[in-house]
Amino acid sequence: MIKDTMSGIYQPAEDSLFLSEFVKKEVKKLKSSKVLDMGSGSGIQAQTCIDSGFPEKDLTLADINSDAIKHLKNKFPNSKIIKSNLFDKLGDRYDLIIFNPPYLPDDKFDKKSDTSGGREGSEIINKFLKEARNHLVISGEIFILTSSLTRDINWLNYTKKLLGKKRIFFEELYIWKLTL
Repeated sequence: MIKDTMSGIYQPAEDSLFLSEFVKKEVKKLKSSKVLDMGSGSGIQAQTCIDSGFPEKDLTLADINSDAIKHLKNKFPNSKIIKSNLFDKLGDRYDLIIFNPPYLPDDKFDKKSDTSGGREGSEIINKFLKEARNHLVISGEIFILTSSLTRDINWLNYTKKLLGKKRIFFEELYIWKLTL
């Protein structure tokens, strides 16, 4: 029997694929830069970067899930893979940070850590935004996905630009580009 190396790892869905569309467009503009795929999970955003010609050696992939870390180390042997709760174990600064966070508010049907962002859906996002500024170069960018169901996002003093929105089953997804 072959062990499924993806069990316990967030599988790409509409949100991941939607974010990937924008990553593909934007990463082509980067030459020699450092990119962080935060909460990498299956590695779809990192794979999009590589498929768009971005050097694997300039990618850092971070996730809190041990199963995801094992999977990522096998799939991306030339990238820097770090088990970290957001930026806890990261010290570098990046030109681009990509994050498809858990963004749904807790409810009685879904409290999984890969989809639920806390009571309002924004708790993990808000912690990320607070910490990210210390890991972004001055001219750097963040691509982050949120939902119409996410409440009380504290955007702090980031400049934000809506890159795209998409209606799916019971919500609308948004892709934001943030700068300092």
